[in-house]
Amino acid sequence: MIEALRNFDQQITIWLNNQHTPFFDDVMYWISDKYIWVPFYAFLVLLMVFKLKKHSITALVAIAILITLCDQFSVHFFKEVFERFRPCRDGSPIHEMIHIVRGHCGGKYGFVSSHASNTFGLAVFLALTIGKYFRYFTPLIILWAAIVSYSRVYLGVHYLGDILGGAILGAILGIILAYVFHKSRLYIDNFKKSSSEFISHK
Repeated sequence: MIEALRNFDQQITIWLNNQHTPFFDDVMYWISDKYIWVPFYAFLVLLMVFKLKKHSITALVAIAILITLCDQFSVHFFKEVFERFRPCRDGSPIHEMIHIVRGHCGGKYGFVSSHASNTFGLAVFLALTIGKYFRYFTPLIILWAAIVSYSRVYLGVHYLGDILGGAILGAILGIILAYVFHKSRLYIDNFKKSSSEFISHK
């Protein structure tokens, strides 16, 4: 069963990776670049400040913790444990069949994808915290995470299984941090309310 899943993962990765054109090579390369999304992240911060107001600082702290956990868990609890070669690495059984864009491959191991865990962690967290305030926000932010994650398969640096594993890890951590954020938000509101009532009755 495990071997069959591994073979399927390799075959679907080869097929997805080989659907390439010079135009999309450039597009996917830039989509995969984390720095190109800085303006988008700034826009998300503005949305959080606009809707969460005084709680936006708490949300940003939660996001910082979330991304740190996603990144560190994907490396120390998965990549360094499973040691699965990226499809573009010499140790991979499909190395010769993979199209690599601009010669970029990344680190030695690929399971799970840190790109996928980070983007899906952020997407799920935002969907659960500000998604209700904006129409179509949740499907669009999840689509964004999926496209960024897919770019990693297109570029030949991850198997599809790496992406799915990273997405699940990120989603779980995103749910946990969103829950912690909501609890802290309620605690802060109740504490301020109690403090105000105490002061008013003095």
